[in-house]
Amino acid sequence: MSRAVPDVPIAELNARSEHVKLLDVQVLSDNWYVLRKVTCSLRRRDGQWQTMSREAYDRGNGAALLLFDPRRSTVVLTRQFRLPAFLNGCADGLLIETCAGLLDGDDPETCIRREAEEETGYRVRQPRKVFEAYMSPGSVTEKLHLFVAEYEPGDRILSGGGLEGEGEDIEVIEMPLADALAGIANGTIQDGKTIMLLQHVALELRGTAL
Repeated sequence: MSRAVPDVPIAELNARSEHVKLLDVQVLSDNWYVLRKVTCSLRRRDGQWQTMSREAYDRGNGAALLLFDPRRSTVVLTRQFRLPAFLNGCADGLLIETCAGLLDGDDPETCIRREAEEETGYRVRQPRKVFEAYMSPGSVTEKLHLFVAEYEPGDRILSGGGLEGEGEDIEVIEMPLADALAGIANGTIQDGKTIMLLQHVALELRGTAL
């Protein structure tokens, strides 16, 4: 398992910054991923030091990819069950998302090529990295590397669906970009990385993306 936060001595971490000093790190759980309780002292903007304790969940870094066919103006997305979403109000727990996965020791491009084939069945020809983002920086260490790649129907070489051995049962969905954007507005699409990539492609088409 690849972690985003290695077990680095506190002194080494403290040497990296003048405004935060780690005082104590406790591992609360090291089951599938790692949950740490960190006590630190943070220098506030007024110069005063404040001690606080926070929990940080480390599941490693990941990559996500939006497949977009500019000739037909379609995108390839997935639908799968997400337990946290089910626990927090998603009626059936099924989220529409871009393909994504943890790096697991690979570089981001290798990761997203692998995940795209496993989840969607499409061979990725030329993935283009568009940005990086911390997805939930208040509690999770994960940083995502986000990609866009063009595709055409002949690029689908497998059925996709994910790996059954990892509990994946993924539906592959192709839809017009316009419908996906409408899905953001009406709540059909609620996954953060997916919203970001769809809006990025929409902005690029309008010539306004950074």
